[in-house]
Amino acid sequence: MTRTIRWGVLGCAGIAAKAVIPAIQSSRLGRVAAIASRDPDKAKEMAARFVIAKAYGSYEDLLADPEIDAIYNPLPNHLHVPLTIKALEQGKPVLCEKPIALDAAQAMELAAAQKAAGLPVAEAFMVRHHPQWKKARALVAEGRLGEVRAIQTIFSYYLDDPQNVRNQADIGGGGLFDVGCYAINTARLLFGAEPLSAIALIERDPVFGTDRLTSGLLAFPEGRQLAFTCSTQLALTQKVTVLGTHGRLEIPIPFNAPADEPTLLVLDDGRDLAGGGREEIAIEPVDQYREQVDAFAETILSGKSLETGLEDAIANMKAIDALFRSAASSRWEQP
Repeated sequence: MTRTIRWGVLGCAGIAAKAVIPAIQSSRLGRVAAIASRDPDKAKEMAARFVIAKAYGSYEDLLADPEIDAIYNPLPNHLHVPLTIKALEQGKPVLCEKPIALDAAQAMELAAAQKAAGLPVAEAFMVRHHPQWKKARALVAEGRLGEVRAIQTIFSYYLDDPQNVRNQADIGGGGLFDVGCYAINTARLLFGAEPLSAIALIERDPVFGTDRLTSGLLAFPEGRQLAFTCSTQLALTQKVTVLGTHGRLEIPIPFNAPADEPTLLVLDDGRDLAGGGREEIAIEPVDQYREQVDAFAETILSGKSLETGLEDAIANMKAIDALFRSAASSRWEQP
C-alpha cells in the first residue's frame, strides 16, 4: 500500500488556506496532520476548518513532532530560509513558498543546509506542474513558433492594505518578490537558459517602501529577451506572450489557472492580424497545487531527486538580485 505523507503547515497564510491545504487534503499521497501559528487560536480555527488533527501554538513544536513527514512553509518571505533550515534540522523535507529567500546568498545558505541534511527542498512554483506550461514548453521545443526570441509578461493586482505582508518592505514585501518572480521563472523555463544581464525600473510606494511597479528586461543568450511588468497596485491582469520567428503563443491565464475550468493556449502563425492563423488549444482542468504536492510527495517516497531543485531557485534569485541592483544603479547588471 502506498504510504501517505503527513504534512505539517507553518502559519495560516492566505495561500495555504485558499489553495495548498485543500490541495493536500484532496491529494493522492498526502494529508495535513498538523498546523502551527504563533497565535494558537488561529491554528485551532484553521485546524477545525480543514479537519486537521493537531494545532500548535509555535512553529518549533510542530517541527519537533515525530509524526510529521514533510513541511509546507508559506510564511512571510523573511522566514522562508530560517524556518526551512529548522525543519531540515528536525529531519523534515520542505516545500517552501516562493521566493525561496530574500537574496541569492540566503538561497545558497539554504542549499548548503539542504545538502548537509540530504533531504529534498523545493521552491513552490506551482505553475511548472500545470499541463498548460508543459504544453507551452513542448510547442516551443517542437519549433511550432519558429525560433523563439522574445517573451512579454504582465502580472499585476491591486492591494493597498498596510497590514498585508506583501506591503511590508522589511519582511520581503513588494511586487518583484511576489509576482515578478513568475515572469523570470517561466522565461527561464521556456528559453531553457539563464539570463546574462538585467535592467529594471522600479517605482516604490511612498508609504510602504515596497516596489509597487516594476518593469524589467532580461537578456538571454543568442539575443533572446524577456520584457515584463509586475505591480501590486494596478488592475488585476495576467498574460504571457511568447514570440517566435514564425508564430506566437499566448497564455491568457498563465499563473493562477483555475482548478475547475479548462485553460487555453492560443497559437497563431502570424499570417494576418485578424486571427487567420489562430489555433486554440484547450487544456483540461487541473489543480496545479495538488499536482505540486503530489510531485513532492512522490520525491519523498521514491527517494529520487527533485525535477527542479534549489539550483533553479538560486538562479531565479540571482536574476531578482540583479534587477534590484539595476534599479539602484540605473545600469545593466549581471546575475
